[in-house]
Amino acid sequence: MARTQCGMDFGTSNSTLAAAGGNMPPRLLPLEDGKPTIPSAIFFSFEEDRTFFGRQAVSEYVTGADGRLMRSIKSVLGTSLFNDTTRVKRDALKFSEILGRFIAELKRRSEASLGHEIEDIVCGRPVRFVDDDDKADAEAQRQLEGAVRAQGFRHIEFQFEPIAAALDYEQQVRGEELGLVADIGGGTSDFTVIRLSPERARRADRKADILATAGVHVGGTDFDRLLSLKKVMPLMGYGTETADGKRPLPSAPYYDLATWHRINRLYNQKTLLELHSTYQEAQFPDLVSMLIALVEDRQGHRLAGRVEEAKIALSEAPQTEFRFVTRDVKLETPITVEQLHAALEGATGSIAAAIGRTLAAAGVPGSRIDTLILTGGSTRVPAVGNMLRALFPEARAVETDAFGSVGLGLALDAMRRFS
Repeated sequence: MARTQCGMDFGTSNSTLAAAGGNMPPRLLPLEDGKPTIPSAIFFSFEEDRTFFGRQAVSEYVTGADGRLMRSIKSVLGTSLFNDTTRVKRDALKFSEILGRFIAELKRRSEASLGHEIEDIVCGRPVRFVDDDDKADAEAQRQLEGAVRAQGFRHIEFQFEPIAAALDYEQQVRGEELGLVADIGGGTSDFTVIRLSPERARRADRKADILATAGVHVGGTDFDRLLSLKKVMPLMGYGTETADGKRPLPSAPYYDLATWHRINRLYNQKTLLELHSTYQEAQFPDLVSMLIALVEDRQGHRLAGRVEEAKIALSEAPQTEFRFVTRDVKLETPITVEQLHAALEGATGSIAAAIGRTLAAAGVPGSRIDTLILTGGSTRVPAVGNMLRALFPEARAVETDAFGSVGLGLALDAMRRFS
């Protein structure tokens, strides 16, 4: 049987799987519609009693099919949600089982592309699954390893995602460089200071070349949440007070609605009763009525998708018109790049602080960095990309394959470990 070494980049927003082996260079495998990326999404169709994945999962949900959509499922790793259950029709499924189903589908599609079973896998992991909690962070990797092993992978190793991106970039290096990898994805932002050169690239053990790594649990889905809370949730009463002016309305439902992996928590009778109680005492009940209608119709993921689209649009234009209309819900507002920057100020500050910790741990000033290696879709957000370039004005900025470089680097690492 053919022996192929693979790297799996299971991401918060999108996933890839790359293969290497024999005389073949690392390559991304087609996972959906000939594309190498697949959104990390699952849709349980109640009408057809079947499960959809990736773009098809999102499409089924957006077109109004009856069922449950799950996105950002990686975010449950290391949290109490991992062993919790969620109702899917008549079944109570653990989040761990849902995560396992998605990984099983990645394996099935990859093996169909290769024509044989995959045994050897290097899995990417963020530098920090969980901030400021080493025990929970270690537990998150253990949970992911268990989910991967349960799908039939036999030999499993882990590599930090920013190091994988550096390994992929290093294939084009012609001399000695000191690089800083900024990997800003859907759920985490990770940084690595690493020595790079053609000679170093041939070494099996690169520990001595890695000067420091650091990360923070902030990424693209957090940007979506912050933009939503700043510009969209106020249209449904977020930040307003009770009619007597004595207290603000409860913020928890708005926070859950703005957070991809928490949206499903709203879809229960207890929450609806609480929202109707909020409506009765609200200063602006007509705004809260739209929140209730949106939750009743289970439109949360569709709204979050529209916010994400607005964020992406602001990578190309200085302003976008946000519009979301359904039964009894009409949300419209212009959003400017400046407003997005203001919404993300705290998040970009956390990212800058993590970079500072990385440089301090490496013992090098920012002026020593020769190359700024950008990977991860969220580096394209103007507030983030501009901040990174401003921190390293003299460094050469290199934009890698935003969605593929980590998977390719993991496959390179797998080839060195297993071949």
